[in-house]
This record gives sequence, C-alpha cells and structure tokens, in this order.
Amino acid sequence: MVRTAQRVQVHGEKVMKLIWFIITSMTAILIGLMVFGVTTALFADELPRYDYKVIRVIDGDTVVIEAPYLPDPLKKELAIRVFGVDTPEKSWRGKCEKEKKLGAEASRFTTNFIFNAKDVKVEIRKWDKFGGRVLGDLFIDGQSLTQELIARGYAREYYGDKKQSWCE
Repeated sequence: MVRTAQRVQVHGEKVMKLIWFIITSMTAILIGLMVFGVTTALFADELPRYDYKVIRVIDGDTVVIEAPYLPDPLKKELAIRVFGVDTPEKSWRGKCEKEKKLGAEASRFTTNFIFNAKDVKVEIRKWDKFGGRVLGDLFIDGQSLTQELIARGYAREYYGDKKQSWCE
C-alpha cells in the first residue's frame, strides 16, 4: 500500500512538471510573439518587418527562422507559414507525381530566392490554425514571397478554405 501511494505521488509530480512545462512554454512563446509586436500589429495597416535569419526552407510555403528570444529549453527556431498561399506538396506528402514535381520546384524557388538575397525581412501576422507555426510573409530584397510564388505559378491563393488538388 505504501509503495502504491509512493508511485501515485511520483506519477502526480511528473504530471505536474509536464503541465508546468507546457504552461511556461506557451507563455514564453506568447512573450516571444509580443517581442515581434504581433498583438498590436494585427490591427495595423502595415506590419513591422524584422531581420531574423532564415535557417532552412521546409517547402515552398514554409520556412524556419532563428528565434533567439525563446527561453530554454525551447528550441531557438520558429516556423513561418507563408500567409495567403498554398504550394504543392513535395516527396511523400504529394498525392501524385505531378504534385511532387511541382512541390520540389516551389521548394527550390523559395530556397534560391531567399538564400541568394541581400536583404530578407520577416513579417509576422498571427498563429497558424495548427498552432505550431505562425503565419507571415518574407520580403526578399523588397519583394513579397507571397506575391512572387503566385506570380511565378508556384502557388495559389489560399486563406484556409478547402484546398484545390494539384493533381488535376
């Protein structure tokens, strides 16, 4: 009986530590976003732009930036989903060979556009509906990534409604 009570106590302590970690992590992320000025910028006509370094491109419409303001033990990175566009999925996520090919092309374009630039600015809009990323845009040598992806045929406009298939 004593051992069972000890196990319950240990389990309870682990659960409380996990809850504490989640709460402090979410608080840290929210504080980080306030550093970006997101809460006041959501209602502004023009959003502020920041000089955070792009670490890598995940696909045509998602990049990862440095986020040094996030506290330990959080990873010092933040994923940015390009607002207002949908690019085709690449590799195993693509639903057909056409989509996979277009997705790889969109990823290459985004990678080349960003890493060949002299000046990259990040604009943050709001949290993505999935919660692990934020929505925003990147301005590469003054050009909007959102607008360039659409103009060059690598993306379609997308604002959260049902996505069109890239396989048709």
